[in-house]
Amino acid sequence: MKVVLETPRLCLRELAEGDFPLLCRSLQDAEVMVAYEHPFTDEEVRAWLQNQLRRYREEGCGLWGAVRREDGAFLGQCGITMQPYRGGRVFEVGYIFEKAHWHRGYATEAAAACMRHAFDVLGAESVYSFIRDNNIPSQRVAERNGMAVCDTVVKHYYGMDMPHLVYRAERQ
Repeated sequence: MKVVLETPRLCLRELAEGDFPLLCRSLQDAEVMVAYEHPFTDEEVRAWLQNQLRRYREEGCGLWGAVRREDGAFLGQCGITMQPYRGGRVFEVGYIFEKAHWHRGYATEAAAACMRHAFDVLGAESVYSFIRDNNIPSQRVAERNGMAVCDTVVKHYYGMDMPHLVYRAERQ
């Protein structure tokens, strides 16, 4: 598996087919997936994994597996995806961690590394995070990494309108 980034505590690596059961632990947890309004089915997890593999091939980025360096434990995902926004496409930093690993700074650490990667390696001038308006913990991660709200959008998932805050950070 290709290692993309390392932080003091984490290794971010490309996902592989064999990661399906690891992804199920977070994507099928109703509390983790509250921003998506439902835990994923096996079919949705498979589609999610295939979408990341496609992103690696076609876009050179995607959500990566977050693995704790000290013991190799799979904690969740963090990475950079290309997202539609205001008629164009932007780099978005996103993260989903298993509940057992919340409130330990992993999402903040991983997201900060992804932001640096977007600026330094991918050449981004701006990096965004689209976060549900009721997802306070994810909003705090973005704010700790110097992102600020610049807009609001409504995304349509699973037949629902979901208001999102648009966070942005600019290249320094």
